[in-house]
Amino acid sequence: MNQSSAIKQYAIVTGNYWAFTLTDGALRMLVVLHFHQLGYSPLQIAALFLFYEIFGIVTNLFGGYLGARVGLNRTMNIGLALQVIALALLAVPTHWLSVPLVMGAQALSGIAKDLNKMSAKSAIKLLVSGDQQGRLFKWIALLTGSKNALKGVGFFLGGVLLALLSFKGAVLVMAAALALVWIASVILLKQDLGKAKNKPKFNELFSKSRAINSLSAARLFLFGARDIWFVVALPVFLSSQLQWSFWQTGGFLASWVVGYGIVQSIAPFLLRIKTTAAPTGSSALIWAMVLALVTAGLAIALSSHLPITTVLISGLILFGIVFAINSSLHSYLIVSYAKDDGVSLDVGFYYMANAMGRLTGTILSGYLYQQGGLSLCLWGSAIFLLVVVVISTALPKAIVSTAT
Repeated sequence: MNQSSAIKQYAIVTGNYWAFTLTDGALRMLVVLHFHQLGYSPLQIAALFLFYEIFGIVTNLFGGYLGARVGLNRTMNIGLALQVIALALLAVPTHWLSVPLVMGAQALSGIAKDLNKMSAKSAIKLLVSGDQQGRLFKWIALLTGSKNALKGVGFFLGGVLLALLSFKGAVLVMAAALALVWIASVILLKQDLGKAKNKPKFNELFSKSRAINSLSAARLFLFGARDIWFVVALPVFLSSQLQWSFWQTGGFLASWVVGYGIVQSIAPFLLRIKTTAAPTGSSALIWAMVLALVTAGLAIALSSHLPITTVLISGLILFGIVFAINSSLHSYLIVSYAKDDGVSLDVGFYYMANAMGRLTGTILSGYLYQQGGLSLCLWGSAIFLLVVVVISTALPKAIVSTAT
C-alpha cells in the first residue's frame, strides 16, 4: 500500500474510531448518572456494566480470529452497526428500562466497542512498514490518545444530553448520528484489510508468544487498577460526597479524560522517540513503577487532613499523566509484538486481557466503594499496580521481530 493510500485508510479508521468513542463515552456517563438518579447503589450500577465487560472479553478473543478470516473492514463495520442497535434498544419509555434490558444493550455495546477497537488497532500495524517502529508508535499514540480525548468529550456529552434531552432523547440522537458514520464506513473502508493469507485455525486463538502473554497480563492489572476507582467510585463520590451536579461531574471527568488522551497522543514526544527509534519493555517497567508510587501517594493524601477537593483534583491530574504514558507504551508494544500475518489474533488476545481487567476493576469499584469509600478503592488500585510492576520485569528489553 502506497503512502497516500495508507494515510487515507488511517484517516477513515481513525474517524470511525472517533465517532464510536463519542457514543461509547456518552452512553457510559448516561447510564451511571441516570441510574444513580433513580436510586441504584454503586454496586448495582457496576452490575449494569457486567455484560458489557464479559462480552468484551469474548469479543476480543473471537473477534481477532474473525478479523483474520474475513478482514478488519468487516469487523469494524459490524461493530458500528451493533452500537446503533444497542442505542436503539435503550430508546424505550423509562418504565421499560429494566435491569435485564439495560444489561442486554450493554452486552451488545461491549461487543461493538471491542470489535471496533481491535479492528482499528490491528489495521494500523498493516499501514506502517516494519522498519519504521518510531512511526508506528506515533500513529498508535495519536489514534489511542485522540480516542481517549474524545471519550472524555463523550462523558461531557452524556451529562449535557441527559440534562437537555432526557435519557431516551440522548440515545436516539446518538443512534442516528452513528448510523450515518456506519454507512460512510461501508462505502469507504478498504476491502479485505487485515485478512490473513493463511487462514488461522481455531486453536490459534490463544497467543503462544511469551512477550504477548506477559504484556497481556500486565495490561489486565493496569486497566483493573484504573477502573477500580474511576468507573463507579469516582463519579458517585463527586455527586454524593462533594455534591457536584451532573454538569460538574460530567464536565470534570470529561476534562480529565481529554487531558489524558492528549498526553497519550504526545507520549512519543514526551519520551523523545525518534522516527526510527522505539520504546521497549524496560520503558513499560519504569513507568509502571512511577504510577504505583503516584497512586499510593494519592491514597495516603486522601486519608490525611488536607482539603479533599484539592487533593483529589491534583492527584487525578498527576495520575492521568503517568497512566496515559503507561497506556500509550502498552498500546504500541502489543502492535509491535504482534505477527504481521493475522495481526488481529494477537491484538484480540491482548485486548481480551484488557477487557478482563476492566471487568475486574468495574466490579471492585462498586464493591470496595461500598466497603470503604474512595480511599479503599485507591489502595486496591495501588496493589494492582504493584502486580503490573512485577509482571513487567518479564517484558523483552529489546525490539521483538514479528515478521512471521
